[in-house]
Amino acid sequence: MTSRRSQFLSLSLILFCITRTSFSQSQPAANEVVTIDAHATTTPFPHFWEQMFGSGRAILTLREAYREDLRAVKKVADFRYVRFHAILHDEVGVYNEDEHGNPVYNFAYVDSIYDGLLKNGVRPFVEISFMPKKLAFNPDALHPFWYKQNVSPPKSMERWDDLIQHFAQHLVDRYGIEEVSQWYFEVWNEPNIDFWNGIPRQESYFDLYDHTARTLKSVNPRLRVGGPATAAAQWVPEFLQHTAENHIPVDFVSTHGYADDTVHNMFGTNEDIAMDDRVGRAVAKVRGEIDHSTAPHLPLFWTEWNVPGMMEARDTIYVGPALANTVRECDGDVNMLSFWTFSDVFEEGGPTSTPFRGDFGLRAFDGINKPSYYAYGLLHQLGDQRLANSSNDVLVTRMANGNLAIAVWNLVDPDQHGALRELELHLQGVPQDANVEVQRVDDNHGNVLPRWTAMGKPKNPTPAQAEQLNRETALPAPERTALRNGTLRINLTQNALVLIQVEDSRH
Repeated sequence: MTSRRSQFLSLSLILFCITRTSFSQSQPAANEVVTIDAHATTTPFPHFWEQMFGSGRAILTLREAYREDLRAVKKVADFRYVRFHAILHDEVGVYNEDEHGNPVYNFAYVDSIYDGLLKNGVRPFVEISFMPKKLAFNPDALHPFWYKQNVSPPKSMERWDDLIQHFAQHLVDRYGIEEVSQWYFEVWNEPNIDFWNGIPRQESYFDLYDHTARTLKSVNPRLRVGGPATAAAQWVPEFLQHTAENHIPVDFVSTHGYADDTVHNMFGTNEDIAMDDRVGRAVAKVRGEIDHSTAPHLPLFWTEWNVPGMMEARDTIYVGPALANTVRECDGDVNMLSFWTFSDVFEEGGPTSTPFRGDFGLRAFDGINKPSYYAYGLLHQLGDQRLANSSNDVLVTRMANGNLAIAVWNLVDPDQHGALRELELHLQGVPQDANVEVQRVDDNHGNVLPRWTAMGKPKNPTPAQAEQLNRETALPAPERTALRNGTLRINLTQNALVLIQVEDSRH
């Protein structure tokens, strides 16, 4: 959430070819052969990548377009938590002072915000931010985002404690501790960069965390609190050392890392690490830091990530294979991996000027489904047990009904041109003529940009145009075929993501 959010490069042409599935015996030899043993030992494969999503700032949740997007994404993903900024922003109206300077609290909009989430089956992952201006040490410490949040420390830590106490107690009183104990409370957002201007930066944030965590626990010890919510996977060892030495409550570790964060910022080195591998490497690094701390049991929540933003790639089919690769690399190291964001109802740079400008969400403005929306829908169908295989471009899972669900892809960076990948899957331990279903997101499936271009690239699509785009890009029913002698051959062109389900009739 640094300069990547304000940098939208000019639109560039990205050519993607058509993914084809073929079973012809006359095809040339595959350039990759992957053997899958259906009876191999499995490992748990919780769907950590689709349980939480990010979404702009708190006040946006009151918009019907936001809630429509939330409901739509919940249909294709295991959407349990949502995180957003600025629940304490003045536009939410939580904190004021009377003519004598005494605090005045108002949680009316907070209630509307959280009521709307819960009504739609999603719980808040509460990011406690930003500073109400009348509570700020520096009322003019405004961040350059369009909504100008205040990033100052409080003018009085006692006033901050009182705010947090009233906020948390109100939530417990309204929703009950059985409900609120299932939420998470994260202290601030990216305090290691310009979202926090306390001096010294780290020491002042730790002080804010200490006060917030202790106050939350004083309201009820079942409230779950964590941090440091840093950019670029920073500060975690220091944070854990500080909380351990000072006996500060911490129930989880949270941090951020994007595929286009620099290697130096994320790892402190000058290594050559491909963008597609940076999030996975950073997650493994932080998991190791937790494991080597005095609190190795703590869960890790990666509360912001996304694929590289160059060349408006987040609107393209590239997101699908980049997502699948990140899931493969992060498996076992992270408890929740929160994609930033589920919706382009999003205003950090101001109101949208076009539905496709490379923003973060799965749905473009006006409720238009991007390829990433359909990619999440494919990966949602993976099973909850994983089987090892030899490929870096294949995920093999077992579903609850005993069938196999396999994701395969051909990842090519937006600034590169890739070749056709011919993949041959040899399946052992299933009937040699097992029934197969195939779904895909590629140039011709789930890809809205060509349809939008053919429509004349309307900057403000009408509801009818948005509905047409979603109708024309909706994924068709799965293709049905069968293994041939236990083999399935797939041709994957650039940035295709394919989901294969293999029926095991013996289950």
